[in-house]
Amino acid sequence: MVRLREYYQDPNTPRAHDVLPAAFAAVRNRAGELLLVRRIDDGNWELPGGRIEVGETAATTVVREVAEESGITIELTGLAGVYSDPTHVLVDPDDTIHQQLALCFHAVPAARTDADQPRPDHDETDAAAWFSTSDIDNLKIHPAMQLRIDHALRGESQNCAFDQ
Repeated sequence: MVRLREYYQDPNTPRAHDVLPAAFAAVRNRAGELLLVRRIDDGNWELPGGRIEVGETAATTVVREVAEESGITIELTGLAGVYSDPTHVLVDPDDTIHQQLALCFHAVPAARTDADQPRPDHDETDAAAWFSTSDIDNLKIHPAMQLRIDHALRGESQNCAFDQ
């Protein structure tokens, strides 16, 4: 598998060619556990999510990505944060260099799927699971994603409308 290279607050970060919009979700179930997926390419655990495609809203993207990567259908409840650090750079396998602009949403499982067990897609993710907040510290997580998780776990939802 060809890996995406990721830089964060690294003095050797290459200069980005463009901005890459992405959306992620901090999904919490009724037990307060957080949904995480493990990436196949680097073995890091992260919030499910991905690139916003042309013709999609951020809300549509994150609902689609969470379902694809974990099998869990979600409902958005708020905005956890917006991340646009110019030192967070992604390099695609074709050497295109992107600065990531990430929207992170709060979400809950849709009522019909709250009891469902997550399952990886075996394309981008090789594991998906619910984690108690105390178990997250023992996982391999990229520092940029850890920041988003920390903010989501301690932050309140911001009231906003979702243009699905």
